[in-house]
Amino acid sequence: MLTILDLVGRTTVFFEKCGVPQPRLDAEWIIAHSLNLARMDLYLQFERPLEEDQLAPIRKLVKRRGAREPLQHLIGFVDFFGLRITCDKRALIPRPETEEFIEILNEKLSAEKPLRILDLGTGSGVVALAFANIFPSAQVVATDISSDALQLAKENAGTNKLSDKVSFHLGNWFEALPQNEAAFDLIVSNPPYLSPQEWECTQKEVRNHDPKLALVSENEGCDHLLDILTAAKQHLCPGGLLAMETGELHHELLIERAEEMGLSDARGMKDFSKKPRFFLAERPSR
Repeated sequence: MLTILDLVGRTTVFFEKCGVPQPRLDAEWIIAHSLNLARMDLYLQFERPLEEDQLAPIRKLVKRRGAREPLQHLIGFVDFFGLRITCDKRALIPRPETEEFIEILNEKLSAEKPLRILDLGTGSGVVALAFANIFPSAQVVATDISSDALQLAKENAGTNKLSDKVSFHLGNWFEALPQNEAAFDLIVSNPPYLSPQEWECTQKEVRNHDPKLALVSENEGCDHLLDILTAAKQHLCPGGLLAMETGELHHELLIERAEEMGLSDARGMKDFSKKPRFFLAERPSR
């Protein structure tokens, strides 16, 4: 009879052969999820034998992960900045880099908390909901061009008891906002910024399961970034901050365009792995 430790070992080897990133970690997540355990609890039960009726559902998930279906779709969620976010094909799976982004912005804004926040292209709602949780006094507005993604974001708001903290609007970037919407202290976005060529080279999990609409932009991945940057100033309060996730080669162009648009202190920032990832610019106070 297989023990949990036996199964973790065999699954890890299988995932390695399938090219799954982080094979041991994914094996542990799938087994723990199937047994209704926290992942760390597996370590306390490694010698526990498993019955056939317990192995059958695990094998099904292992087979799907071996075919490179994303782990987050298999277990149905990702934990993100203290929130439980439902994940499925309707929106991009939240990335660790986006969690880093929120951590950086939280530190920057902690002294002068924003009262109005706009999340453009909210997807699963993860950024809007994280900021609604961090800044409970803020009014948070979220937009997305995908009705499916927006429905998922609303579901995540309900799951995390934040439905009354975020208003959701369907439409393209700023066009989704109601007329005469007040300006924002913070505009944040993780827009599509992969070029079509970069998208073709992504892992199977991304290429086959994340919505292409949420990832790909024309003009070497710059079009959506420039659309947001061009319109941002008129929607920012004096002293307000624009913050975007970007590709690694976009910062020089974005800084140049920000200066043309009358934004100040435009700069790129690196993520924790030292890759150029985030772009910030401000509307001058005067």
